[in-house]
Amino acid sequence: MTADKPNPPRDTLPDTRSARGAIKGYDLLVAKHSAVDASGQLNLKPIEGVKIRPVRPVPHEDGVVAEVARTVWPEVDLEIVQVHITTTQPGRIRAWGLHEQSTDRLFVVKGLVSIVIFDGRRDSPTFAQVNEIRLSERNPALVVIPPCLYHGWKNIGTDEAFMINMPSSLYDHDTPDALDLPYDHPRAAEVVPWRW
Repeated sequence: MTADKPNPPRDTLPDTRSARGAIKGYDLLVAKHSAVDASGQLNLKPIEGVKIRPVRPVPHEDGVVAEVARTVWPEVDLEIVQVHITTTQPGRIRAWGLHEQSTDRLFVVKGLVSIVIFDGRRDSPTFAQVNEIRLSERNPALVVIPPCLYHGWKNIGTDEAFMINMPSSLYDHDTPDALDLPYDHPRAAEVVPWRW
């Protein structure tokens, strides 16, 4: 039986600054950023008007229950007039959409989804800011996206993703409040600085 060796003092640890020239591809490496802070809260400064309400899946003897929305929540301050479900196949991107009047309230029911929101409102205090929120049935949250924000998502999981939307306005089949900037448009990356 051998005794555990103590950790070496900090001053004897290798200097990683000298590794820059000694590791092939070092200039291509990207530093990681944590999605949560030390207390477990999302490490995210939300875009002006965006609200994120994490919910907790509660296991019980028959399965799991998670609340999707409650009218007493401050995030649900507009009437729920319609609820629909949309699915996205693995690897597919659904972006960029924008509503001029309606607020979207998104909730991932199944699958692993990266939701991205971009603030293109020139008069906004968070102009040009991007938020990415990764959600799944294991990490559920209600995401509220107010009007005039570009938003979209990618199914980054391996199964079909299911998402509930509870927009603040009824869908008008004659004149939908829906504008699209196709993700693959040649100038889309100039407008929304995000690529999956």
